[in-house]
Amino acid sequence: MTIADLSAGARHREVTAGFADVIADVSDWNAPTPVDGWVARDVVAHLVDWFTGFLAAGGVELPAGPAVADDPGAAWSAHTAGVQALLDGPPAENAFSHPMAGEHRLADAIDRFYTADVYMHTWDLARSQGATPDLDPVFAEQLLAGMAPIDDILRSSGQYGPKVEVGADADAVSRLMGFIGRDPTWTPAAADSDDAHALRNAE
Repeated sequence: MTIADLSAGARHREVTAGFADVIADVSDWNAPTPVDGWVARDVVAHLVDWFTGFLAAGGVELPAGPAVADDPGAAWSAHTAGVQALLDGPPAENAFSHPMAGEHRLADAIDRFYTADVYMHTWDLARSQGATPDLDPVFAEQLLAGMAPIDDILRSSGQYGPKVEVGADADAVSRLMGFIGRDPTWTPAAADSDDAHALRNAE
């Protein structure tokens, strides 16, 4: 069984635990990431801040936790526990109405809009440290199959950059990363080299 086969609650538990494992291995929170302009800490801040705001817009409040700026790991643990409590309890079956995303069962809204985002950003955080995360390729295929038909809508939303072309024989995770605008061959060393090159040109 892969995470693609799990319930919304079980999938969130697995995906966020994988992200926590990557957090535990971060040695440099100021390291650049594949997301232009973001450092490692920004990946955690993005996930915590945007989803807290997303839920609040639909009337669901998460318990306050530590600030990402102070302790990214503790902030992630508290945030994840709050979301998991929603999925494991009665609120999961409640209707959730968001002014932009429409109406969904709360568990489905978390699964569709957030858990998938954590999965994809796990790659960003791991790559910032020079690691390659062990992401479920079946789930990558599932996400890509769902996103490809609405390519124009996703691209026009500004949430994803231009697609990065990958080889026909590329694995599912690399193809997904390319689709959402990441270069699957990105490395921190390459980013540092680019920054040094830009600095030399500015001098």
